[in-house]
Amino acid sequence: MLATILLQLGSAAGADGAQAGNQWSFWIMMILIFVVFYFFMIRPQTKKQKELQKQREEMKKGDKVVTAGGIYGEIKEVKENYFLITIDKDVVIRVDKNSVYASAEDAQPAQK
Repeated sequence: MLATILLQLGSAAGADGAQAGNQWSFWIMMILIFVVFYFFMIRPQTKKQKELQKQREEMKKGDKVVTAGGIYGEIKEVKENYFLITIDKDVVIRVDKNSVYASAEDAQPAQK
């Protein structure tokens, strides 16, 4: 609908102004496409990333987690850039904070 209105405005400008109107309509359409991409793709993704980062910062000793590789464990110690995670009796691994997610087991009681 908006494209139709812009094309009508461009054609109403006359023969000499038609080319200038088409240039304006092109730039307006490009801006509208960028705005749509921003609100439907970029903004929700950045919001999701911020929530995930906040969730990682709030993790503490004793929380159950899952690594990006699918390893389930419990946080033993929190460091600046990594977690020490206990995955079995006397088995502790060091995992980067960016590859750890809250376990579904911990998330379910919080929702209830």
